[in-house]
Amino acid sequence: MVQKARRGSASIKAMTMATIAATGVSITLSAAQADTLRDALAQAYGTNPTLTGARAGLRATDEDVTIARAKGLPSINGTASYNEFVKPSQFNTISPKRSVGGSVSGNLPIYQGGLVRNSVRAADARVLAGRASLQGTESDVFTATVGAYMDVIRDTAIVDLNAGNVRVLETNLQASKDRFQVGDLTRTDVAQSDARLAVAKSQLQAAQAQLDASRETYMRIVGKFPDKLESPPPLPALPASSDDAVDIAVANNPDLEAARQASRAADYDIGAARAQRMPKLSAFGQGDYSNYLHTLGGGGLFSGVLPQTDKTATVGLQATVPIFQGGEPGARVRQAQARKSQSLEQITETERLIIADARTAFSRYQASLGVIQSSETAVSANELALEGVRAEQSVGTRNVLDVLNAEQELLNSRVTLTSARHDAYVAGFALIAAMGRAQAANLGLDGGALYDPIANYKRVHARIWDWDSDPAPQPVATSTRNQPSISAVTPLAPVTPPAK
Repeated sequence: MVQKARRGSASIKAMTMATIAATGVSITLSAAQADTLRDALAQAYGTNPTLTGARAGLRATDEDVTIARAKGLPSINGTASYNEFVKPSQFNTISPKRSVGGSVSGNLPIYQGGLVRNSVRAADARVLAGRASLQGTESDVFTATVGAYMDVIRDTAIVDLNAGNVRVLETNLQASKDRFQVGDLTRTDVAQSDARLAVAKSQLQAAQAQLDASRETYMRIVGKFPDKLESPPPLPALPASSDDAVDIAVANNPDLEAARQASRAADYDIGAARAQRMPKLSAFGQGDYSNYLHTLGGGGLFSGVLPQTDKTATVGLQATVPIFQGGEPGARVRQAQARKSQSLEQITETERLIIADARTAFSRYQASLGVIQSSETAVSANELALEGVRAEQSVGTRNVLDVLNAEQELLNSRVTLTSARHDAYVAGFALIAAMGRAQAANLGLDGGALYDPIANYKRVHARIWDWDSDPAPQPVATSTRNQPSISAVTPLAPVTPPAK
């Protein structure tokens, strides 16, 4: 009996040491050569294809202003021709055999019924809408980056918790086998320990597979493999109530500003459509030159007398008064008015979405804080309960299954606490994004100057050279094809069933 007690005591001590090792797992990873959340956000800001593509889209929108303004600027055209008069009229004895010529014509719009003015204003409004949409894209990418960052931290911690649980159960199984050999436990106790270890190993592999998925999501968004991630910095102060959050969101959310600017552009589109039925006035000029190459006169008497070149020039004003166009102008006006109505509804839809997002994020954040508090209490209580159950098992008042259940309860509470911390941070950042405070300018990112959408607008605004262009487009976002593929899943040896 003394020998049995000593072996039981040694087994309890070994399990306790393994449990202490498992409890040392934390969501905070080593800071040595680790990436920070700011590093991840800066990396995504510079190389995420969704964001770099949105910037290119805004640059394309900038050109709409130049395109609209071009309709009010002068246009100049030149033509050149070479003519062979194969069969001249038999009554025209001085007709030439051939000629070369050219002409230059110009047109200067003077009045177009407001078409150019409204088109330029609509294009400018859409540029402002595009800038706001770019800010919204930044918020979306940063929110996704924070989510992916926290997913990797959470799933790494859960893998460590499950790995620690496997080690505890392996020690527990070995202790059960030792006590079975001396007759202190039954075959059933060993089978229960064996079964619980097999389940723990399967849970570990499931957690490892989830970590792989989170790493791949992180790499897709950020553009690099997450080797080590530091704990994120504390979130800034958040509103005390959901109503305060909604007020801030309605005032600052870039998606709502984009919808408002799009509605402004629709107003100007109505004016541009109405201009189609207004009179138009333009000035024009044309100069022509012809050279008959010494063939005027038909080679006869007049060949050396007649001039062989001809020059003409014409200038004037041209007014166009639409009288009937088949109803197209009226249809375009009604179409523009309908699109204005659509834009007004989109403002309301966007506002509803922003309000819902702000309230939902606030609710999730508050709920996660409550879960954290409850889970911390549960972890402390389950640690105390496990210690007590093991002590009671050593004196025979508890069985192996009671210990296994207590260990599982402790693992579950630790996983819940880890997930709650993840959920609180992600929900808090989503609330910041809904309030319009998750753009690059708000986050103080390092790694170089921030992208300035106004710079490109100023660069192209006054360029009117027809042969102008930018360098050939090159990809900005980085490929992840050559990034490492490191799996967290480790093959496990098959669990040996207990002997019958």
